[in-house]
Amino acid sequence: MPQIFLPDLRLHAELSGPGNGAPLVLLHALGLDSSIWDDLLPLLPPSLRILRLDLRGHGRSDTPAPPYAMGALIRDTERAMDHFRLRDAALLGLSIGGLVAQGLAVKRLDLVRALILSNTAAKIGRPETWQPRIDAVAQGGMAAITAPTLERWLGRTWATHPAEPRLRALLLHADPKGWTGCAAAISGTDFYQTTATLRLPTLAIAGANDASTPPDLVRETADLIPGHRFALMRGTGHIPPVEKPAEYAALIGQFLTDIGHA
Repeated sequence: MPQIFLPDLRLHAELSGPGNGAPLVLLHALGLDSSIWDDLLPLLPPSLRILRLDLRGHGRSDTPAPPYAMGALIRDTERAMDHFRLRDAALLGLSIGGLVAQGLAVKRLDLVRALILSNTAAKIGRPETWQPRIDAVAQGGMAAITAPTLERWLGRTWATHPAEPRLRALLLHADPKGWTGCAAAISGTDFYQTTATLRLPTLAIAGANDASTPPDLVRETADLIPGHRFALMRGTGHIPPVEKPAEYAALIGQFLTDIGHA
């Protein structure tokens, strides 16, 4: 599988689609990896040039010692896009991936033409809510937070949700150091003021059953960007590409088509 060798880090990356296609960059959620997009990719417009990354500390990317700064995660994505010479891309960021997408759009508008902010916000939680989770994972590994995480992601019937086995396996396989490193980055991030400066096509997607980034929180962030679109997926939680990939792909494909990116 492709690897990007940066001076201080090795990132796992997969690039697919026609060489002259409009670029789409996929950024996954905390504790997961780029495999969450597996069911989505075949459903997206075939004209797209798609880059999916494993964030630092996740999947097959390197795991530096935690904690991480959000600026480092943004810089990783920036360098990956520069490596593949991707410009004027649409960024699809899910959860922490949405924070990275917002930060990169502010920093490098030449790289970003449009945003799809999925199950995310300009600020996700507070340090006092993140620190107990970070401590729990540092002491007990990923098993210490897997059940409450799945409940926040999938809703009250999480234990019998069809996506539960796959998401549980991914969480338990995650590197605790990578999780705590990225959780620290989320804890220290507040993009309300910077995201409010953005003026680019934006689609915000929320899941009705998502207790991690509830619909009102997603909408509050979307409202910072004039002209945005907002979509609420019923019967869906925090990880729609795994829960309802066809419905999710339809929203994304329609948005990209409407803005002339697909």
